[in-house]
Amino acid sequence: MIHSAASPRPTAKFLGFPLEGFSLFPSLLLTLATGFFTFFLTTFLAIIALLIWDLFDSHALHYAADTYRYVGFPAGVLALVVAFFVFGTLWLRAKLR
Repeated sequence: MIHSAASPRPTAKFLGFPLEGFSLFPSLLLTLATGFFTFFLTTFLAIIALLIWDLFDSHALHYAADTYRYVGFPAGVLALVVAFFVFGTLWLRAKLR
């Protein structure tokens, strides 16, 4: 399909949200929100999994320390790094346009 200069260019969307046109502050805010959300969600799911595991096999588990250290923190940092590159790329593309 050929687009003329008068017709608007289609924008990329993810779950209905546009994926372009972010300035620096919203990009950084979305990056931090992604990292925090991932950290808390994976920590919550790890605690629930440990509670279920403890029902069948009773051990002395350190729920908070183990889930934060081995599940939540690495997942949050990984999501933060990936989101930084994704939103940084989107911001840079918008800046260069």
